[in-house]
Amino acid sequence: MTETETINPTMQREAVIDEIHRAAERLRGIVNVTPIMTSRTLNHLTGFEVYLKCENFQRMGAFKFRGAYNALSSLSPEQKRKGVVTHSSGNHAQAVALAGQLLGIKTTIVMPNNAPKVKVEATRQYGGTIVMCKPTQRAREETCNQLIQDHGYTLIHPYDNINVIQGAATAVKELFEQVGNLDAVIAPVGGGGLISGTAIYAKETGKSTHVFAAEPQNADDAYRSLRKGSIVPQDAPNTIADGLRTGLSELTFRFIQQYVDDIMLVSEQEILETMEFLWTRMKIVVEPSGAVSVAAIRKLQIQKGSKVGIIVSGGNVDLQNYFSSLSRQVHK
Repeated sequence: MTETETINPTMQREAVIDEIHRAAERLRGIVNVTPIMTSRTLNHLTGFEVYLKCENFQRMGAFKFRGAYNALSSLSPEQKRKGVVTHSSGNHAQAVALAGQLLGIKTTIVMPNNAPKVKVEATRQYGGTIVMCKPTQRAREETCNQLIQDHGYTLIHPYDNINVIQGAATAVKELFEQVGNLDAVIAPVGGGGLISGTAIYAKETGKSTHVFAAEPQNADDAYRSLRKGSIVPQDAPNTIADGLRTGLSELTFRFIQQYVDDIMLVSEQEILETMEFLWTRMKIVVEPSGAVSVAAIRKLQIQKGSKVGIIVSGGNVDLQNYFSSLSRQVHK
């Protein structure tokens, strides 16, 4: 499939699944098979049998590595020789830089000047050449387009790329292999790459009856788009879940319309409370975007006792202030 194609209902389901299986083969031995974690307390609080797919333990700390490596490894020899460019506030930036390092491909990353410092530094350490821009979608795209014009780079879009989506889908494929079929799956939605891949694989294989997206209330463009039936542009999102501030593409929106049952919204307070629970009770470091899908389970309206899988998308948190505080105490 090309980047502009959706999955036609008449297309053989085997062909759709095969595309994702081929992505899984490319990633075999490269990506981490991330663990499943459970909590009796979480099960008691929600009334569900909950399985967390912890992509915070993925290489570079997020599911994004799956899609980036699949996309870069699928390029032609000439594209690999010239190099790639992308725009990202953090996790996709790190993923493309690391994938490029492993594959010997030059990577240039356009990052907004308000991107988290921890993600900027990690991207640089993975070998990416960083070009800063103003923190707007227009600035990101214009900067990328100029770099493509000047150097002939190939754009590896964070989510508007079928190879990125198919790579992301391998996370839920692993989830089913680890715990079996599920009554429902929840994944966060920002640009829509992860929820698209998750929903496509879950529904086309019949391994989950329901697929839900989770989104911050303060960045609810996907929620409003699904209800309107057309894309509502993201407008000045004000959420701590920085990885979910992006807007949908036409490609991911069509997948959401076709495969996602509903989108559940969570407040900033709910995101913080969920992060605290995951850190203190389950001892796993999860970033705000990664906590959104777990926070949404309180809104889930399906039969109690159901088996629910949740994609925890990442764990890249800037802990510099925390450790600086500890350092000051040590050196008093």
